[in-house]
Amino acid sequence: MSELAAEVRLVPMSDPAAEPLLAGLHLEYTSRYGSNDELARYPEAEFAPPHGAFLIVVCGGETVAGGAFRRYDAATAELKRVWTHPRRRGTGLGRLVVRELEREAVRRGYRRIHLTTGPRQPEAVRLYLASGYEPQFDVADPPTAGPLAFARTLTARHERN
Repeated sequence: MSELAAEVRLVPMSDPAAEPLLAGLHLEYTSRYGSNDELARYPEAEFAPPHGAFLIVVCGGETVAGGAFRRYDAATAELKRVWTHPRRRGTGLGRLVVRELEREAVRRGYRRIHLTTGPRQPEAVRLYLASGYEPQFDVADPPTAGPLAFARTLTARHERN
């Protein structure tokens, strides 16, 4: 799957095209962590302009990846809901989502990104490390419970890349 065949769309979280992403995330969270309320933690308005964004990646009419950010503080966006369909992992879609979210965050005036993932999501850890995020924990001895935090400072080049 090439990024050239991928269409990135900014949509409201309630857009029907976002449903595969939300359903996929729910399945991921419950299969890895059991009962999980992460998707209900923040209302849709948190991911809406002017302080947030929600995007999906569509290939061949199918939603195959996406993610969102919300305001963490005046200068910092928090990435949330980053997901790639399991059959599409390893194709660069995760990096595309992160890059597009960074671009949009810069456009909205953010200068920093904060995010957390869980210890049972090693592919997410690899994605954020490969994307230049700084772990806020010891990578050689990561915690086995609780969130794994990452941070990144954004520059004007993030808007262009």
